[in-house]
Amino acid sequence: QVQVVESGGGLVQAGGSLRLSCAASGSTFSINAIGWYRQAPGNPRELVALIMNSGSTSYGYSVKGRFTISRDAAKNTVHLQMMSLKPEDTAVYYCNAALIPRGVIWGQGTQVTVSS
Repeated sequence: QVQVVESGGGLVQAGGSLRLSCAASGSTFSINAIGWYRQAPGNPRELVALIMNSGSTSYGYSVKGRFTISRDAAKNTVHLQMMSLKPEDTAVYYCNAALIPRGVIWGQGTQVTVSS
C-alpha cells in the first residue's frame, strides 16, 4: 500500500510564495509519477504539476513559469514551490501518486489561500 500526505498549505498575500510537500510512504517502489492537483470551489480538479520517475516534469498552463515541482528521492518527498501567487491560485491542493501497473492514490489535500 502507498500513502501520500501533503503539508505546507496556508494563507499568503498575492505575490508571495509557498512550498508544498508530498511525503510518500509504503510501497513507494510502485510509484510511477507524483502529481499536484488543485480544486477551487465550483471548479473541476485540475493538474498543477507532475513529475515522473524519470525526472521529467509537466505543468498546467496557468502555473508555468511560477511553480516548480521537484523530488527528494531519498526522502520519498515531492515539493511544489509556488512563486508569484495570485488570488486565483486559491484552492485545495492534492497530491496524487500514480502506481505501476495501475491505480492512483490521493492525499487528503491542503488548503492554499492567496489574499489580494
